[in-house]
Amino acid sequence: MTFADHAIPTSRNRLLAALPPEDLARLQPQLEVVDLPLRKVLSAPGKPITAVYFPETGYVSMLAYLEKGDVIEVGVVGNEGMVGLPILLGDDSDDCEAMVQNPGTALRMDAAAFRAELDHTPAFRTLLLRSALFQHRQVARTAACNGRHCIDQRLARWLLIAHDRAEGGSFAMTHESLAIMLGVRRAGITVAAGQFQAAGLIHYERGRMEVTDRPGLEAAACECYGVARRALDRLFGSKVEAQMCTAERKSATGAAA
Repeated sequence: MTFADHAIPTSRNRLLAALPPEDLARLQPQLEVVDLPLRKVLSAPGKPITAVYFPETGYVSMLAYLEKGDVIEVGVVGNEGMVGLPILLGDDSDDCEAMVQNPGTALRMDAAAFRAELDHTPAFRTLLLRSALFQHRQVARTAACNGRHCIDQRLARWLLIAHDRAEGGSFAMTHESLAIMLGVRRAGITVAAGQFQAAGLIHYERGRMEVTDRPGLEAAACECYGVARRALDRLFGSKVEAQMCTAERKSATGAAA
């Protein structure tokens, strides 16, 4: 099914939804609705990126692999962004793996069509560049957080990030996966998660995680979560700016006529 099957151009992806309606309508025929099953790899390190993805539900982990097989998460992409940013920046592959961490759906666009639309839709390029800046800041903040903050603070931060992208619902997660995401031993995750559950902040059972006390979990997290959340809020202030630019453009066109 293509995105064009919808009569009115709308999207649950915040990046696409921030576009002026006429620009989203222009992109509509190029967008295909696809499922994002758990553990699906959307792009592999060093392999050509053939398509970009705009998640609508679920989220994708950006994973960095080391020579000895160790892996750590360096970023998360949910309905606020796009998987495939190297294409925007002039490359055709990535050093990281993009793997679905929580299943959902996305809008898929062929890489060649994506490149063409960058030249034809300036507002699209502008939003994507802001999204790339947000991803850069997220990676930098993750590195600082992993280097300086204790496991329980980092775990709280990650659970909040996942909770945001799961739109407040429960999400698939195991202690083993969390250990990989945070680059720590599983035993450390077990202790920290057990403390959070005992305090009533979360509930986990059979591979599912639920945040039961959001304010309490925010209090347990380090400042890194708030920094990233504010950066995301600034990014989507661009919707108002885009609408203002559209209005100004129409006004100028009318005056010229």
